[in-house]
Amino acid sequence: MEVWLNAPVSKGHEDVDAFYSVQSGPGIFSEDGLLYRNGSVIGGHVHIDSAEAQAKARSLAGSVEWILLTFEDWSMIPIENVIAATESTPTKVAAQIMRPVEAQGAGFALDIGVDALLCTEDCLESALIVKSIRLEEASSKESFHEENEQHVEVSLMTITDIKEGHSGDRVCIDLLSMLEEGEGILVGSTAKAFVLIHGETIASKYVPTRPFRVNAGSVDAYTYMADGTTKYLSELTSGDKVLITRNDGALRTASIGRMKIETRPFILLRFKDENANEGHVFIQQAETVRLVSETGKTCSVTDLTVGDRIFGHSSTSTRHVGQSISAPSEER
Repeated sequence: MEVWLNAPVSKGHEDVDAFYSVQSGPGIFSEDGLLYRNGSVIGGHVHIDSAEAQAKARSLAGSVEWILLTFEDWSMIPIENVIAATESTPTKVAAQIMRPVEAQGAGFALDIGVDALLCTEDCLESALIVKSIRLEEASSKESFHEENEQHVEVSLMTITDIKEGHSGDRVCIDLLSMLEEGEGILVGSTAKAFVLIHGETIASKYVPTRPFRVNAGSVDAYTYMADGTTKYLSELTSGDKVLITRNDGALRTASIGRMKIETRPFILLRFKDENANEGHVFIQQAETVRLVSETGKTCSVTDLTVGDRIFGHSSTSTRHVGQSISAPSEER
Protein backbone atom coordinates (compact mmCIF):
# COMPACT_ATOMS: atom_id res chain seq x y z
CA MET A 1 0.00 0.00 0.00
CA GLU A 2 1.17 3.53 -0.83
CA VAL A 3 0.79 6.80 1.05
CA TRP A 4 0.23 9.97 -0.97
CA LEU A 5 0.76 13.24 0.87
CA ASN A 6 -1.40 16.18 -0.13
CA ALA A 7 1.37 18.76 0.07
CA PRO A 8 3.99 20.40 -2.15
CA VAL A 9 6.88 18.15 -3.14
CA SER A 10 9.55 18.36 -0.46
CA LYS A 11 12.29 16.41 1.25
CA GLY A 12 12.12 14.82 4.66
CA HIS A 13 9.25 12.38 4.01
CA GLU A 14 11.12 9.18 3.16
CA ASP A 15 8.12 6.93 3.91
CA VAL A 16 5.77 8.88 1.61
CA ASP A 17 5.38 7.24 -1.80
CA ALA A 18 4.16 10.31 -3.68
CA PHE A 19 3.10 13.91 -3.29
CA TYR A 20 -0.31 15.03 -4.56
CA SER A 21 -1.75 18.32 -5.75
CA VAL A 22 -4.91 19.45 -7.54
CA GLN A 23 -2.98 21.17 -10.31
CA SER A 24 -0.31 20.11 -12.77
CA GLY A 25 3.20 19.70 -11.53
CA PRO A 26 5.64 17.01 -10.37
CA GLY A 27 4.26 13.99 -8.54
CA ILE A 28 0.57 13.05 -8.68
CA PHE A 29 -2.16 15.51 -9.57
CA SER A 30 -5.75 15.46 -10.83
CA GLU A 31 -7.42 17.60 -13.44
CA ASP A 32 -10.82 17.38 -15.18
CA GLY A 33 -11.53 13.91 -13.79
CA LEU A 34 -8.17 12.46 -14.83
CA LEU A 35 -5.32 11.36 -12.59
CA TYR A 36 -1.72 12.09 -13.62
CA ARG A 37 1.70 11.00 -12.40
CA ASN A 38 4.58 13.16 -13.60
CA GLY A 39 2.47 14.43 -16.49
CA SER A 40 1.21 11.04 -17.73
CA VAL A 41 -2.39 9.88 -17.28
CA ILE A 42 -2.61 6.92 -14.89
CA GLY A 43 -6.35 6.79 -14.20
CA GLY A 44 -9.45 8.62 -13.14
CA HIS A 45 -10.41 10.91 -10.27
CA VAL A 46 -14.00 10.72 -8.99
CA HIS A 47 -15.33 13.04 -6.31
CA ILE A 48 -17.92 11.00 -4.42
CA ASP A 49 -20.95 13.14 -3.70
CA SER A 50 -23.78 10.93 -4.96
CA ALA A 51 -24.78 7.40 -5.95
CA GLU A 52 -24.15 8.38 -9.57
CA ALA A 53 -20.58 9.34 -8.73
CA GLN A 54 -20.05 5.97 -7.03
CA ALA A 55 -21.43 4.20 -10.11
CA LYS A 56 -19.03 6.18 -12.30
CA ALA A 57 -16.08 5.12 -10.11
CA ARG A 58 -17.12 1.47 -10.27
CA SER A 59 -17.48 1.69 -14.05
CA LEU A 60 -13.77 2.52 -14.34
CA ALA A 61 -12.75 -0.84 -12.83
CA GLY A 62 -10.56 -2.77 -15.21
CA SER A 63 -10.09 0.10 -17.66
CA VAL A 64 -7.59 2.27 -15.77
CA GLU A 65 -4.53 1.76 -13.62
CA TRP A 66 -5.78 3.89 -10.72
CA ILE A 67 -9.07 5.25 -9.40
CA LEU A 68 -8.74 8.11 -6.91
CA LEU A 69 -11.75 8.67 -4.64
CA THR A 70 -12.19 12.00 -2.91
CA PHE A 71 -15.25 12.85 -0.87
CA GLU A 72 -17.85 15.47 -0.18
CA ASP A 73 -18.65 13.59 3.04
CA TRP A 74 -16.20 10.75 3.78
CA SER A 75 -17.90 7.33 3.73
CA MET A 76 -16.74 3.72 3.92
CA ILE A 77 -19.49 2.27 1.72
CA PRO A 78 -18.28 3.75 -1.60
CA ILE A 79 -14.74 2.62 -0.79
CA GLU A 80 -15.95 -0.93 -0.11
CA ASN A 81 -18.05 -1.05 -3.26
CA VAL A 82 -15.24 0.22 -5.50
CA ILE A 83 -12.76 -2.23 -3.93
CA ALA A 84 -15.20 -5.08 -4.60
CA ALA A 85 -15.57 -3.95 -8.22
CA THR A 86 -11.81 -3.79 -8.82
CA GLU A 87 -10.48 -6.79 -6.88
CA SER A 88 -10.41 -9.16 -9.86
CA THR A 89 -8.98 -6.46 -12.16
CA PRO A 90 -5.55 -4.75 -12.40
CA THR A 91 -7.12 -1.44 -11.30
CA LYS A 92 -5.88 0.00 -8.01
CA VAL A 93 -7.86 2.23 -5.66
CA ALA A 94 -6.64 5.32 -3.84
CA ALA A 95 -8.88 6.99 -1.25
CA GLN A 96 -8.73 10.32 0.48
CA ILE A 97 -8.86 10.36 4.27
CA MET A 98 -9.72 13.47 6.27
CA ARG A 99 -9.23 12.28 9.85
CA PRO A 100 -6.67 9.89 11.39
CA VAL A 101 -9.38 7.38 12.36
CA GLU A 102 -10.28 6.96 8.69
CA ALA A 103 -6.85 5.55 7.81
CA GLN A 104 -7.63 2.16 9.33
CA GLY A 105 -11.12 2.07 7.84
CA ALA A 106 -9.91 2.69 4.29
CA GLY A 107 -6.71 0.71 4.73
CA PHE A 108 -8.55 -2.44 5.77
CA ALA A 109 -11.90 -2.00 4.01
CA LEU A 110 -13.42 -5.44 3.31
CA ASP A 111 -10.26 -6.81 4.97
CA ILE A 112 -8.50 -5.97 1.69
CA GLY A 113 -7.96 -2.24 1.80
CA VAL A 114 -7.20 0.45 -0.71
CA ASP A 115 -3.93 0.54 -2.60
CA ALA A 116 -3.11 4.10 -1.58
CA LEU A 117 -4.18 6.56 1.11
CA LEU A 118 -4.29 10.24 0.20
CA CYS A 119 -3.81 12.36 3.32
CA THR A 120 -2.64 15.67 4.75
CA GLU A 121 0.05 16.09 7.38
CA ASP A 122 -2.63 15.75 10.10
CA CYS A 123 -3.32 12.14 9.07
CA LEU A 124 0.15 11.14 7.88
CA GLU A 125 1.23 9.24 10.99
CA SER A 126 -1.94 7.12 11.00
CA ALA A 127 -1.59 6.42 7.29
CA LEU A 128 2.02 5.29 7.70
CA ILE A 129 1.06 2.96 10.56
CA VAL A 130 -1.58 1.31 8.35
CA LYS A 131 0.97 1.04 5.54
CA SER A 132 3.41 -0.75 7.87
CA ILE A 133 0.77 -3.24 9.04
CA ARG A 134 -0.29 -3.94 5.47
CA LEU A 135 3.30 -4.64 4.42
CA GLU A 136 3.68 -7.15 7.24
CA GLU A 137 0.45 -8.92 6.33
CA ALA A 138 1.26 -9.01 2.61
CA SER A 139 4.30 -11.21 3.19
CA SER A 140 2.18 -14.04 4.61
CA LYS A 141 -1.14 -13.62 2.80
CA GLU A 142 -1.94 -16.23 0.16
CA SER A 143 -3.18 -14.99 -3.20
CA PHE A 144 -6.68 -15.93 -4.25
CA HIS A 145 -7.37 -17.33 -7.70
CA GLU A 146 -10.78 -17.41 -9.41
CA GLU A 147 -11.76 -20.52 -11.35
CA ASN A 148 -11.52 -19.98 -15.10
CA GLU A 149 -14.70 -19.67 -17.10
CA GLN A 150 -14.35 -23.08 -18.82
CA HIS A 151 -14.20 -25.31 -15.76
CA VAL A 152 -15.06 -25.26 -12.08
CA GLU A 153 -13.76 -27.60 -9.41
CA VAL A 154 -16.54 -29.89 -8.25
CA SER A 155 -16.40 -32.15 -5.22
CA LEU A 156 -18.61 -34.50 -3.27
CA MET A 157 -20.72 -33.15 -0.44
CA THR A 158 -21.86 -35.46 2.35
CA ILE A 159 -25.37 -34.83 3.61
CA THR A 160 -25.33 -34.31 7.38
CA ASP A 161 -28.95 -33.36 8.10
CA ILE A 162 -32.32 -33.28 6.36
CA LYS A 163 -35.32 -31.60 7.91
CA GLU A 164 -38.52 -29.77 7.11
CA GLY A 165 -37.72 -26.28 5.90
CA HIS A 166 -41.20 -24.76 6.28
CA SER A 167 -42.71 -22.77 3.40
CA GLY A 168 -41.13 -19.91 1.52
CA ASP A 169 -40.63 -18.36 -1.88
CA ARG A 170 -39.17 -20.82 -4.36
CA VAL A 171 -37.44 -19.82 -7.61
CA CYS A 172 -37.65 -21.66 -10.91
CA ILE A 173 -35.19 -20.50 -13.56
CA ASP A 174 -36.48 -20.95 -17.12
CA LEU A 175 -33.69 -20.70 -19.68
CA LEU A 176 -33.59 -19.78 -23.37
CA SER A 177 -31.70 -22.99 -24.16
CA MET A 178 -32.33 -26.66 -23.46
CA LEU A 179 -30.46 -28.50 -20.74
CA GLU A 180 -28.92 -31.90 -21.25
CA GLU A 181 -29.00 -34.74 -18.75
CA GLY A 182 -26.22 -34.16 -16.22
CA GLU A 183 -26.50 -30.37 -16.36
CA GLY A 184 -27.80 -27.95 -13.76
CA ILE A 185 -26.77 -24.90 -11.76
CA LEU A 186 -24.80 -24.51 -8.54
CA VAL A 187 -26.94 -23.19 -5.68
CA GLY A 188 -26.05 -22.47 -2.06
CA SER A 189 -27.30 -20.46 0.87
CA THR A 190 -23.71 -19.45 1.66
CA ALA A 191 -21.04 -18.06 -0.66
CA LYS A 192 -18.61 -20.90 0.10
CA ALA A 193 -20.70 -24.05 -0.40
CA PHE A 194 -22.97 -25.00 -3.31
CA VAL A 195 -24.81 -28.11 -4.49
CA LEU A 196 -25.58 -28.98 -8.09
CA ILE A 197 -29.33 -28.72 -8.75
CA HIS A 198 -30.18 -30.77 -11.84
CA GLY A 199 -32.38 -29.49 -14.66
CA GLU A 200 -35.90 -30.87 -15.09
CA THR A 201 -34.83 -33.20 -17.91
CA ILE A 202 -35.86 -36.47 -16.22
CA ALA A 203 -39.26 -37.91 -17.11
CA SER A 204 -41.90 -38.37 -14.39
CA LYS A 205 -45.23 -40.18 -14.65
CA TYR A 206 -46.97 -37.24 -12.96
CA VAL A 207 -45.65 -34.18 -14.80
CA PRO A 208 -43.96 -33.57 -18.17
CA THR A 209 -40.30 -32.66 -18.38
CA ARG A 210 -39.23 -29.04 -18.51
CA PRO A 211 -35.74 -29.42 -20.03
CA PHE A 212 -35.20 -25.64 -19.98
CA ARG A 213 -35.92 -25.32 -16.23
CA VAL A 214 -34.00 -25.56 -12.98
CA ASN A 215 -36.10 -25.57 -9.81
CA ALA A 216 -33.29 -23.81 -8.00
CA GLY A 217 -34.37 -23.22 -4.41
CA SER A 218 -35.15 -20.37 -2.04
CA VAL A 219 -34.92 -16.68 -2.93
CA ASP A 220 -31.98 -16.11 -0.53
CA ALA A 221 -29.65 -18.61 -2.23
CA TYR A 222 -26.71 -17.72 -4.45
CA THR A 223 -25.95 -18.92 -7.94
CA TYR A 224 -23.10 -18.11 -10.34
CA MET A 225 -23.46 -15.66 -13.20
CA ALA A 226 -21.64 -16.01 -16.51
CA ASP A 227 -19.01 -13.46 -15.45
CA GLY A 228 -18.10 -15.34 -12.26
CA THR A 229 -20.01 -13.05 -9.91
CA THR A 230 -22.94 -14.33 -7.87
CA LYS A 231 -26.50 -13.13 -7.49
CA TYR A 232 -29.24 -14.05 -5.09
CA LEU A 233 -31.91 -16.05 -6.89
CA SER A 234 -34.35 -13.24 -6.05
CA GLU A 235 -32.18 -10.80 -8.06
CA LEU A 236 -32.18 -12.80 -11.29
CA THR A 237 -34.23 -11.50 -14.17
CA SER A 238 -34.91 -12.25 -17.84
CA GLY A 239 -31.84 -11.59 -19.97
CA ASP A 240 -29.33 -12.46 -17.24
CA LYS A 241 -26.70 -15.05 -18.14
CA VAL A 242 -26.00 -17.83 -15.64
CA LEU A 243 -23.44 -20.62 -15.48
CA ILE A 244 -24.62 -24.11 -16.37
CA THR A 245 -22.50 -26.80 -14.70
CA ARG A 246 -21.99 -30.53 -15.15
CA ASN A 247 -20.81 -32.90 -12.43
CA ASP A 248 -17.43 -33.13 -14.20
CA GLY A 249 -17.01 -29.37 -13.73
CA ALA A 250 -17.57 -28.42 -17.38
CA LEU A 251 -19.25 -25.04 -17.74
CA ARG A 252 -21.30 -23.17 -20.30
CA THR A 253 -23.55 -20.13 -20.13
CA ALA A 254 -27.28 -19.77 -20.75
CA SER A 255 -29.63 -16.80 -20.77
CA ILE A 256 -32.69 -16.59 -18.57
CA GLY A 257 -36.03 -16.33 -20.34
CA ARG A 258 -38.13 -15.83 -17.23
CA MET A 259 -38.19 -16.30 -13.48
CA LYS A 260 -41.02 -18.07 -11.70
CA ILE A 261 -41.37 -17.43 -7.95
CA GLU A 262 -44.08 -19.19 -5.90
CA THR A 263 -44.65 -20.16 -2.29
CA ARG A 264 -43.81 -23.82 -1.74
CA PRO A 265 -42.76 -26.15 1.13
CA PHE A 266 -39.01 -26.58 1.55
CA ILE A 267 -36.56 -29.23 2.67
CA LEU A 268 -33.51 -27.91 4.56
CA LEU A 269 -30.46 -29.80 3.38
CA ARG A 270 -27.23 -29.49 5.38
CA PHE A 271 -23.98 -30.86 4.01
CA LYS A 272 -20.20 -30.71 4.33
CA ASP A 273 -17.42 -30.99 1.81
CA GLU A 274 -14.37 -33.25 1.92
CA ASN A 275 -12.60 -30.75 4.19
CA ALA A 276 -15.53 -30.63 6.65
CA ASN A 277 -16.59 -27.14 5.52
CA GLU A 278 -20.33 -26.87 6.09
CA GLY A 279 -23.11 -25.47 3.93
CA HIS A 280 -26.86 -25.64 3.53
CA VAL A 281 -29.61 -24.98 1.02
CA PHE A 282 -33.41 -24.84 1.03
CA ILE A 283 -34.89 -26.93 -1.82
CA GLN A 284 -38.55 -27.39 -2.72
CA GLN A 285 -40.03 -30.58 -1.32
CA ALA A 286 -40.90 -32.16 -4.66
CA GLU A 287 -39.94 -35.41 -6.37
CA THR A 288 -39.07 -33.58 -9.58
CA VAL A 289 -36.27 -31.61 -7.91
CA ARG A 290 -33.11 -33.64 -8.37
CA LEU A 291 -29.44 -33.49 -7.44
CA VAL A 292 -26.52 -35.55 -8.76
CA SER A 293 -25.24 -38.44 -6.66
CA GLU A 294 -21.67 -39.69 -6.43
CA THR A 295 -22.50 -42.33 -9.07
CA GLY A 296 -23.28 -39.55 -11.54
CA LYS A 297 -26.98 -40.42 -11.59
CA THR A 298 -29.73 -38.04 -10.55
CA CYS A 299 -31.55 -38.46 -7.26
CA SER A 300 -34.75 -36.81 -6.05
CA VAL A 301 -34.41 -34.50 -3.07
CA THR A 302 -37.24 -36.42 -1.39
CA ASP A 303 -35.23 -39.68 -1.59
CA LEU A 304 -32.02 -38.37 -0.03
CA THR A 305 -30.82 -39.68 3.33
CA VAL A 306 -28.14 -38.58 5.76
CA GLY A 307 -24.77 -39.90 4.63
CA ASP A 308 -25.57 -39.72 0.91
CA ARG A 309 -22.97 -37.91 -1.19
CA ILE A 310 -23.90 -35.43 -3.89
CA PHE A 311 -21.94 -33.21 -6.24
CA GLY A 312 -21.31 -29.57 -5.39
CA HIS A 313 -18.66 -26.89 -5.24
CA SER A 314 -16.65 -25.31 -2.44
CA SER A 315 -15.16 -21.82 -2.63
CA THR A 316 -12.56 -20.15 -0.43
CA SER A 317 -13.89 -16.67 -1.17
CA THR A 318 -16.69 -14.64 0.30
CA ARG A 319 -18.88 -12.16 -1.56
CA HIS A 320 -19.61 -8.46 -1.46
CA VAL A 321 -22.52 -7.35 -3.71
CA GLY A 322 -21.79 -10.43 -5.82
CA GLN A 323 -18.07 -9.82 -6.23
CA SER A 324 -15.61 -12.43 -5.03
CA ILE A 325 -13.35 -11.03 -2.32
CA SER A 326 -10.68 -12.65 -0.17
CA ALA A 327 -11.97 -11.15 3.09
CA PRO A 328 -13.04 -13.66 5.76
CA SER A 329 -16.66 -13.99 6.83
CA GLU A 330 -18.86 -16.46 8.70
CA GLU A 331 -22.17 -17.68 7.32
CA ARG A 332 -24.57 -20.09 8.97
